[in-house]
Amino acid sequence: MNTTIRHAADADADLVAGIVSRAFADVALRFSLTRENCPKHPSNCTVDWVRQDQKRGVAYFIAEQDGWPSGCVAMETASATTCYLERLAVLPDRRERGIGRALVNHVIQSAQAAGAHCVSLSIIAKHIQLREWYRGIGFRAGATKRFSHLPFEVLFMEMEINGPPTRGLSQ
Repeated sequence: MNTTIRHAADADADLVAGIVSRAFADVALRFSLTRENCPKHPSNCTVDWVRQDQKRGVAYFIAEQDGWPSGCVAMETASATTCYLERLAVLPDRRERGIGRALVNHVIQSAQAAGAHCVSLSIIAKHIQLREWYRGIGFRAGATKRFSHLPFEVLFMEMEINGPPTRGLSQ
């Protein structure tokens, strides 16, 4: 299958919001996340949310496989040395086709080109399957943290690129 990845334009905000909200719906169901207990969970993504992200410099990328929009990911430049991989989303009926890995690789390559030394992400700490998937790509698990506005603990993961490993992460 032929996968292409393109930068999402402002006009793609509706497409991106639809992919993100649909792709994260099963996670919301699995972890009992609702608009009331977790309004910022990606399953609740809206066009305005995407547009606000784009205005503050978050880059979204859309994966199309065989001409069909199938997934997306966001990359935020947190500092000169760190980029955040955010909202990796693959539509349920398009999973297990390498789209997620292609999107992650695209963010890693974009971060390398920008001169970053680290790509960082966060996930629901109890989402073991996702944690292991990211480990298989080369991300290392780090600290966990509980935030008062979230009904779950967050696990931070990162991958070193263009430089020496960050201190303080555990495998």
